[in-house]
Amino acid sequence: MAIHQESLRDHACLIVHGPDRPGIVAAVAALLTRNEGNIVSLDQYSDDANGGAYFQRVVFHRPGLTGAIPAIEADLTKTLGEFGLEWTLTDQSIPKRMAILASTSDHCLLELLWRHRRGELPVTIPMVISNHTNTAEDVRSFGIPFFHVPSQGADKSAAESEIMKLLIGNVDFVVLARYMQILSPDFLDGIGVPVINIHHSFLPAFIGAAPYRKAKERGVKLIGATSHYVTTDLDEGPIIEQDVARVTHAHSAPDLQARGAYVERAVLSRAVQWHAEDRVIRHGNHTIVF
Repeated sequence: MAIHQESLRDHACLIVHGPDRPGIVAAVAALLTRNEGNIVSLDQYSDDANGGAYFQRVVFHRPGLTGAIPAIEADLTKTLGEFGLEWTLTDQSIPKRMAILASTSDHCLLELLWRHRRGELPVTIPMVISNHTNTAEDVRSFGIPFFHVPSQGADKSAAESEIMKLLIGNVDFVVLARYMQILSPDFLDGIGVPVINIHHSFLPAFIGAAPYRKAKERGVKLIGATSHYVTTDLDEGPIIEQDVARVTHAHSAPDLQARGAYVERAVLSRAVQWHAEDRVIRHGNHTIVF
């Protein structure tokens, strides 16, 4: 379904999380009411009603939202502070700025660009950065700026420095669309925005080159993909979305790779959309997705 940003005018998303206790829902509802907000949707979850962690996502409409945000934020600070809760408030009519990093594989990259052009992702794409040039023409055909930043050899610091210059201050999150480079802790700390990755779910059983050939040799019956936030622990960040497809002995290694690419495209697209819509709350090393 296409997302029309104009239809989200004067809509805000409030994310609340912290220690659970009675009265949170009533306090949030009362706060929005006195600030002339009308709740459009509300999702909540507590992992333990007796002193556990509480999570809430509220979308509300408030005419003249832009001018009202400072007063709403002041009220949130006072009211939710008394409950020991953390919160974020975002204007839903303002799409997040998403940069894409890619390498030679183009299936995830082109899927995101296509969904963006169709209005299915509530984002803008200020740039695509790649360590190869084979996708440059395709990217530019979507009207998206393409930057080539080579990354060769063991020392990636120069390439990471160049990428950071492009990203810092210009994006709200980054997507690794099969970007086949390991990002350093300094890079992740330096860009200061969330990074979303996609990989096949054979990890860690089939680490390294030719995972689908190795999977074929083992006679796997399921292939899949996992999208997660990137942390300094490689491929071990909080998981956003996963999916699988069944395969049989009759599928060749290229067949497995083709089906894997299909699953990767779908999983990454859903993860990006949910993040862009503020549906994902990170809690420790896992996520709550509303």
